[in-house]
Amino acid sequence: MVAEYITQRELRNDSGRIMRALYDGQTFVVTRRSEPVGELRPLRRHRFVDVRVALATFASAPPLDGAALRRDLDSVVDQGVDLDG
Repeated sequence: MVAEYITQRELRNDSGRIMRALYDGQTFVVTRRSEPVGELRPLRRHRFVDVRVALATFASAPPLDGAALRRDLDSVVDQGVDLDG
């Protein structure tokens, strides 16, 4: 998402809209006399999925074959790296 440029005056006068937009993920660059002076960006929030939704999502997924997964990983990852040397 591209940052919206706002003036110092807009920040002061339109703080409600700006706060709602921050909550929705919008980033702002604040300018003073047309010069960028700072950035407002939303904090990352932890978003949790309800366990019932997660279980329903994966209910129709095929079963995982752990041994086959390990073989596939071993075929593409070099496990022979010497960590001591």
